Amino acid sequence: MSESQYKNIFVEGAISAEKIATSIAHHQVKTQIGAHDIFLGQVRADEIDGKEVQAIEYTAYDEMALKTIHEIREAAFEKFDLTCMHIYHSKGVVKSGEICLFVFTSSAHRKPAMDACRWIVEEIKEKAPIFGKELFEDDSYQWKVNQ
Repeated sequence: MSESQYKNIFVEGAISAEKIATSIAHHQVKTQIGAHDIFLGQVRADEIDGKEVQAIEYTAYDEMALKTIHEIREAAFEKFDLTCMHIYHSKGVVKSGEICLFVFTSSAHRKPAMDACRWIVEEIKEKAPIFGKELFEDDSYQWKVNQ
């Protein structure tokens, strides 16, 4: 499968509250769904060595990242009884306090939606080649390490 056949999960900059709200609103007509779970990753203003993180600049190996996320999606549908799922990740600069990762799972019942959402987030953090460069107030930076 080529890159163009994988769903593009990347959003330039922060993921807006409007995008999240619209995604939720679109599911009101899917009446077989009884539960949703949502994970919102937000950029923290961590203090590191006396300097505060102002933003994170996200980059990725697009083709590899989209393939990896596709595989995570497929595995999640096999592992959990999901009705649907949406994953969005930022690229570019996201300021502290803004949303950089949005995972939205839906199922007939709460347990699969909740379990899948957590599993997907952990898989993305562990496997997807998406990198964050923490930008400090003095224009210095350091590469972020996922925890």
